[in-house]
Parts: sequence; C-alpha cells; structure tokens
Amino acid sequence: MPPVTLVLASTSPFRRQLLERLGLPFLIAAPQTDETPHPGETPEALVVRLAEVKAHAVAEEYPAALIIGSDQVACIDGTILGKPGGRAGAIAQLQRASGRSVRFYTGLCLLNTATSRSRSACERFQVDFRPLSAAQIEGYLDREQPFNCAGSFKSEGLGIALFERLLGEDPNALVGLPLIRLVSLLAEEGIDVLCGTSASP
Repeated sequence: MPPVTLVLASTSPFRRQLLERLGLPFLIAAPQTDETPHPGETPEALVVRLAEVKAHAVAEEYPAALIIGSDQVACIDGTILGKPGGRAGAIAQLQRASGRSVRFYTGLCLLNTATSRSRSACERFQVDFRPLSAAQIEGYLDREQPFNCAGSFKSEGLGIALFERLLGEDPNALVGLPLIRLVSLLAEEGIDVLCGTSASP
C-alpha cells in the first residue's frame, strides 16, 4: 500500500503535540473557517460541524490525503465558554468554574479526499473543579497564562491542580484531540499505528 499524506487541519500547538505522539509524519494546514455557532445549535453539533468544516476547508489543497479536523468547546450548564481572550476573561471563567462541573465537547473528523469519505465523532469529557480562591486563580494564571485555551486552563500542566475529578474515556480529548477515537478512524482507512504503517507527505 503506498504511503498516504496525513494532514492536520489546525494550527493549534496542542493538537500538533498530541498528534506527534502517534509517531506518524503529517503536514499542518491552516483552515479558514467561521466558528460562529448556528442559532439553537447544541455544543455537540457545533464541534462536529466545525471539525468537518475545518477538514473540508483544506481539502482542495490535498486531493489524495487523510485530513484531520477538530474543534472543542467547554460548557457550564449548557452555556459555551470560549477562549478567555485575556486575563480578565480567564479570571471570570475560573471563578465561574470554581466548585462546579465543566463539560468539554471535542469534535473530530477524518476526511479521505481521495474517496470523499468522511467520518465524524464527538468525545465528551467532564472536569469537576475544586473550590478556588481568588489567590489560587491569580497564582495559576500568573504561572501558566492559559489565555488561548477554552476554559482557561491547561490540563497537561499545572491546570491539573485545579481539579477534583476527571470523567471521560480519553484524557487527550480534554487537551483538544481525541487520540483513541482517531486511532480507530485511521485503522478504518488502513493506517495501523501500532504496526508502523505510516502516512507520509
């Protein structure tokens, strides 16, 4: 079987680092997409749609490739929390999350541009936050500055200290790319990560 080009349709450094764990060569593409939610759109529907939109946004550039699209939102009581955009926004998000449960929805799409076959999924993950004091929130933000992260934390770093409990099937989904599900989708396209069947540019 000839090598297949694998493309990550994301400029997120977190997704790139996660995908590198699989040991497969891949390209990076920057999708140009409108991430505005549709009226009445659920978080699950939103992240799946955006994952698909991102994959298709770069499809013309790679006519014989497997393209990975992904998107994530964090929610409290059904309200979507976006990226905080700065310190004030991050403080507000962490104050709201303190002592409560935050649910994360991560959409995943694997698009085969040679066959036009597309597979999509949504991974759910729940984070139960510790009660956090103002000093703890300020101290955390000083040390990690997670201002480009949905929910205002990095679970792969000091952010783990914010939590009492993590509930979900794949902790990678919390960071931004559900690797367990991705490995299964790649296998359906003939890419066996464990046997070293690799995709290459």
